[in-house]
Amino acid sequence: MACPEKDILGIHNGKATTINTSRCIGHGACFYACPTKAISLCIGTEKRGVELPEVDQMFETNVTGIYIAGEIGGMGLIKNSVEQGKQAVENLTKKLDSHIAADYDVVIVGAGPAGISASLTAKKLKLSSITLEQDTLGGTVFTFPRSKVVMTSPMDLPLYGKIKLFETSKLELLDLFKDIINKNNIAIKENAKVESIVFNDNRFTVTTADGLKYTTRKVLLTIGRRGTPRKLNIPGEMTTKVAYRLIEAEHIENQKITVVGGGDSAIESALLLAVKNQVTLSYRGETFGRIKSENSTKINVASANHQVDVRFNTSLKSIEEDHIKIEDLISKEVTQLENDLVYIFAGGELPTQFLEKAGIKITKKFGEAILKHN
Repeated sequence: MACPEKDILGIHNGKATTINTSRCIGHGACFYACPTKAISLCIGTEKRGVELPEVDQMFETNVTGIYIAGEIGGMGLIKNSVEQGKQAVENLTKKLDSHIAADYDVVIVGAGPAGISASLTAKKLKLSSITLEQDTLGGTVFTFPRSKVVMTSPMDLPLYGKIKLFETSKLELLDLFKDIINKNNIAIKENAKVESIVFNDNRFTVTTADGLKYTTRKVLLTIGRRGTPRKLNIPGEMTTKVAYRLIEAEHIENQKITVVGGGDSAIESALLLAVKNQVTLSYRGETFGRIKSENSTKINVASANHQVDVRFNTSLKSIEEDHIKIEDLISKEVTQLENDLVYIFAGGELPTQFLEKAGIKITKKFGEAILKHN
């Protein structure tokens, strides 16, 4: 069985089919394993679509000269992102016009797996480039909980070669990225959030939040989908006790903590924090949906052993100095819980306005299932 997530693919009436689509996490192992290419990955569901930018098979958007690769294009698997970053640079190279006056051949926006791969490919192809990252090297990977195990498959990283990391910590993966970047003298500018991309005089001008401008012949966006955490928009959310990512779980102890969310990040964070703290996990849904099989087992055990207080069908109403108010969405009853810290993992918002401002078209994709057979 190609799928490593367990109990998603199965045999029904003598044919392979999806038996638990809600737990598919879209890493695409089945797609690559199928010898007849009869499997395609679909984003969204019949009722809940996902907004995605329009990108052709060459990774170019409707705006000539602007390319997109990685998670923002649909799939967030590290291996897929690395491959897409590499292919996007190879494709844009074919359309480069060296006669156009500009600082760079390509400006890469985002230093996650796709951006790192793109940066290495640009170096390999002897292109002049700079990579701008709004936070720090690693992009989405950097925001994983510190001890999170990154599940990936073998990948081919430009200027390095084959990487076989089936199970590794976030820090090990980031250390590997940093080592490769340093050895190849790749120019990555951190804490440089891009505010606008404007086309004029046959070239693009990329402007960052600090007012710096970079002119370039091509632009590659590898910014990911979760760059801007989704807010709950409730009273007290802007206080310092609220965070949207967990990095140093081992240094937090003897606290009453509420974790909000039902995805892998929320569950893994709740489990990490529960080692030394009292943790309540609040989720709007009736059950956990698209999470890894291992996480499902661990959170069920933690709940049964009263290590994590799991509350389905609940929503935070307000965050106060020493407590929170939480509503049962079925009974509408609001209760008060003592609280020191709140971690919110409600996903991220696609930077739609930023993309549309650059002229990139956004469409909502629907599908009958996460995975389908042709």
